[in-house]
Amino acid sequence: MSIAKEQLRIIFMGTPEFAVHILDGLVQQNYNVVGVITAPDRPAGRGQKVKQSAVKVYAQNHQLNVLQPDNLKHPDFIATLEALDPDLQVVVAFRMLPQAVWQLPKFGTFNLHASLLPQYRGAAPINWAIINGEKETGVSTFFIDEKIDTGAIIFQKSVPILDNDTAGVLHDKLINEGKLLTLKTVDAICNNTIKTIQQPQSIELKTAHKLNKENCKIDWQKSGEDIQNLVRGLNPYPGAWAELDNGTKTYNVKIYKVQFEKSNHKKPVGTLIVEKSSINVCINDGYINVIDFKFPGKKQMDVKSFLNGFSFEKDAKMI
Repeated sequence: MSIAKEQLRIIFMGTPEFAVHILDGLVQQNYNVVGVITAPDRPAGRGQKVKQSAVKVYAQNHQLNVLQPDNLKHPDFIATLEALDPDLQVVVAFRMLPQAVWQLPKFGTFNLHASLLPQYRGAAPINWAIINGEKETGVSTFFIDEKIDTGAIIFQKSVPILDNDTAGVLHDKLINEGKLLTLKTVDAICNNTIKTIQQPQSIELKTAHKLNKENCKIDWQKSGEDIQNLVRGLNPYPGAWAELDNGTKTYNVKIYKVQFEKSNHKKPVGTLIVEKSSINVCINDGYINVIDFKFPGKKQMDVKSFLNGFSFEKDAKMI
């Protein structure tokens, strides 16, 4: 049985900017969003100022009902959800939901995920697709079940990854496709035309585990292509990083853009070749030309600007 879009009671769950655009798509199409669930306000940054999620800011600006539970299993929160009487829940970049929450609406709870499931389940699918050198990714909608990103797939849309795409560029591409796919999914639910397929179990899976300081560090022993992909996949956030040994002092340097030049040489890995307007790092299969980076306590800048005010020691190297 179909249902009019104005009658479909939707609860939206999400936190970051990516989710804002999807929520905005629902609002602009006049869907009945009866509640928005997002993360509690948290201290953030050097000053530890209390920060509201991007979704909360948007929801309040559009006079939407906002809930920020600390505990998704708490009886009071479950009772509040039940009182909202949702027909459908839409989840984008949020926490894992307890069964009592995702089973609540009569039309279920679906998630928008920024990969072609079952590949790249997890927290950072956009980053890992680029880091691993993929030429294609996409977006998927699926019904949530008891595990992470394993539910039945509703719709998918593939998106090419171009050679120069960064995580930021791909993020913006997937926002647009994700908005369209979410609306297509909600429309199909309204029209009672939903058909799902189970995720295949027999293929080798690549995961999108959470990014941390360790897996964001550049390993100069890797190939130039791998290093370049890591830098692209972490730009603009959280940023690839490396240690610069400048003789008497070691710096942690964020690196946002590089260019790999394949070449044969006999210089040790990590050796720096510093010229008037360039910095090259020697690696096993050539050189990494560092183009855009950030030193501790300084703003992000290009190499030429940086070299105007910094002197490298003779034996400086990347480690």
